[in-house]
Amino acid sequence: MSACVPTRNDRSSRSSRPSRASGIKRPHSPPSSPRRGRFRVSGADLSASITVFLIAVPMSLGLAVAMDAPLAAGLVSAAIGGIVAGLLGGTPLQVSGPSAGLTVVTAELIQIYGWRTTCAITVGAGLLQILLGSLRAARSALAVSPAIVHGTLAGIGVAIALAQLHIVFGEVPRSSALDNALSLPSRLAHVEPAGPLIGALTVALLVLWPRLPRRVGASLGRIPAALAAVVTATAVAAVAAPGIARVDLPSWRAHALPELPHGPVAALATAVFTVMLVASLESLLAAVSVDKLAADRSMATPKDGTAPYPPVKRSDLDRELRAQGIANAVSGLAGGLAVSGGAVRSSANVRAGARSRASTVLHGVWVLLASVLLVTVLEWIPLAALAALVMVVGVQMVSFAHIRKVHRHREFLVYGATISGVILAGVLQGVAIGIVVAVAVALHRLAHTRITVTERDGRYLVAARGQLTFLAVPRLSRLLGRLPQGVDAVVELDGFFMDHAAYETIQDWYAAQTAMGGRVEFTGRSGGRIAEPASAAHSCCRPWTPWRNHHCHDRTRDIAPAGATGASPAVHAVSKSSQSLQSFESSPSTAPRGSAGRPHGAHRLLSGLSSFQRTTAPLVRDELARLAAEGQRPSQLFLTCADSRLVTSMITASGPGDLFTVRNVGNLVPPSGAGDTGNGDDSVAAAIEYAVDVLGVESITICGHSGCGAMQALSEAAPETPGTPLWRWLRHGLPSLDRMHSRHHSWARIAGRLPTDAVEQLCLTNVVQQLEHLRAHESVARRLAAGTLQLHGMYFHVGEAQAYLLTEGASSGTGPDEVFVRVAPGAEHGIEALHTAPGTTVSA
Repeated sequence: MSACVPTRNDRSSRSSRPSRASGIKRPHSPPSSPRRGRFRVSGADLSASITVFLIAVPMSLGLAVAMDAPLAAGLVSAAIGGIVAGLLGGTPLQVSGPSAGLTVVTAELIQIYGWRTTCAITVGAGLLQILLGSLRAARSALAVSPAIVHGTLAGIGVAIALAQLHIVFGEVPRSSALDNALSLPSRLAHVEPAGPLIGALTVALLVLWPRLPRRVGASLGRIPAALAAVVTATAVAAVAAPGIARVDLPSWRAHALPELPHGPVAALATAVFTVMLVASLESLLAAVSVDKLAADRSMATPKDGTAPYPPVKRSDLDRELRAQGIANAVSGLAGGLAVSGGAVRSSANVRAGARSRASTVLHGVWVLLASVLLVTVLEWIPLAALAALVMVVGVQMVSFAHIRKVHRHREFLVYGATISGVILAGVLQGVAIGIVVAVAVALHRLAHTRITVTERDGRYLVAARGQLTFLAVPRLSRLLGRLPQGVDAVVELDGFFMDHAAYETIQDWYAAQTAMGGRVEFTGRSGGRIAEPASAAHSCCRPWTPWRNHHCHDRTRDIAPAGATGASPAVHAVSKSSQSLQSFESSPSTAPRGSAGRPHGAHRLLSGLSSFQRTTAPLVRDELARLAAEGQRPSQLFLTCADSRLVTSMITASGPGDLFTVRNVGNLVPPSGAGDTGNGDDSVAAAIEYAVDVLGVESITICGHSGCGAMQALSEAAPETPGTPLWRWLRHGLPSLDRMHSRHHSWARIAGRLPTDAVEQLCLTNVVQQLEHLRAHESVARRLAAGTLQLHGMYFHVGEAQAYLLTEGASSGTGPDEVFVRVAPGAEHGIEALHTAPGTTVSA
């Protein structure tokens, strides 16, 4: 049997878990999954719901003021968005409420049709969202160019900011963003100072509150900036400007409900479509952002010592769209504003530590209670403070990060056209303008190809900039036809697409040139041959070849059929030694091949050796010569399994002389003194002693991996297992099996999720147990006591290509928490802070 092979998660492997039938819960055991349909509220969800509630109330009132809608409508939509969309949505941590993106659209609809008809339009938009969600069209909505989406939201943000400036100045905003911008200078001449001063105070607090110094911010930073700004502005206005305009919440008895819409059918349908489009895009983009925030958070361990954050499930966008539609239909029927997922509220919910949809639902409950019980308190808030709050939200919708990203991808023209169209013509018209410009830019890039021919010292350079399609074939054929026969040329292709017509043209020209003795080489813009990394133009293989899809010595030296895949053709120069090897490989008697065309046995070894001598040896020869002269000085002893899928140099980004590597079946460390029994177990102990005492390594890492056949064999071993060499060796893993079954040790686990099955549980536990064996070795114990050696535990998930490092932190239970933490890109920047006392393991 294979020492380490992938395993299946079958019932037999699951049955090897320790039984919990006795009702005795093991210390630190992973919590059992809650029953479906049962609504549970944790302390973290309760705390997060209060934080979001404190942000949602002033924002909901501010958006209602911005839309010139009844103020109670903002609270209604916040409560319904939290409760309905929170219970039914496909993004549990997303918080829904009145839509900031619809501020301009809703204000215009209220001016044209009145409030009650606007509510009916909201109901229609919700029903359309339910239909699109049922048709599974959510992902298709995100297929629109990001430049158009972010340009639309940025244009809406500019319109919101311009309108709110008028409210801060105590005036009524105009119907369009352009009118608001043009009329602003004339309004500055007769402005009461109270409103602008309260607005400026609110904006200053919103900007400066998150940037408070550490000593002050440690305590006050827990209060949301929106709440702090509104409360402070309200207090100042109560003392300094008692006559300033304030919130006026009418009695719920006068709350207006929707009516059947009146007006042209085409105009009403356009209004319904516009509300649906903006609300859906805003909700779906917020859902994607929440996924990213929650995924980043799940990689970290909570600082307050609570249980790890639950694993992240990808949002069900179709379910989220249906839930938003139901929430909009209910909100419209109840006389509320249009609802959408909000990035501000949702990000606050995630950062506040929310773990489930309970925080979203509770926030809606708190808003509902506040709208009934805190009317008198809310009526003290000045309108200028709410307008300033919404103005800041509008400015934040113009994201400079998005602008830089759009500029980097050469789509700023589309972004600029969309934002200009939204500001000058309206939301729907701006989206249409953006789509037209995006299509025009795409067609220009597809059709525009620049082809040049230059000569230097008798060698020609043919440079093609852009995509090679049938439109470029006439010009390409004409320029290639002007080159002399048997030419020495380099064809530089700077594009990502080549259609069949262009491929045939280049293929025919290449065949004609080589037939006349010409030499043609195809490169990318960086000078590297096609299908090679730009940093390794002289090499077509990685140093650890041969492996699947990287057999350079098996490739033909003709142009690959790139026309089928859109790749560019490549021609590789062949040395005389390679040609000799080709002749050897072509012999049927010496080169047996598998069904997939791959070589076997000695032939594959010879091919790999030849590839190494041709591609890798020139790169490492100088370094190996230095090591041969100076001797090896590795900094680490790396002990891992013999599994062929573990390429230590690749996963540790190490090179010659970096690692002193010991590999065996199951990454086992026989206990100190095991060799005295005469069973030949001294090889691992000898390697440890040599690395620690002679080489003086600074750290030792024990690395386990997923799908370990040795751990699978241990978990399924029968009592009468025969005493073969393999099983005599695997007996050193029995302490790991005992540790996993013991109630006196915590379960080793991966942060953010449970082990997939008993085999993975044993793989994790085995790393911890082998570290204990390692500490018992005399040379290791001596260096640990001196503080000159560190031990690390590591787990590599083969299927995910993801490394995890073990961290042991003190806990309130009977032992340390044995948690493997995901190693994220860029973690090396903080590695100095991760080194702890000798003998403990750390994470990066």
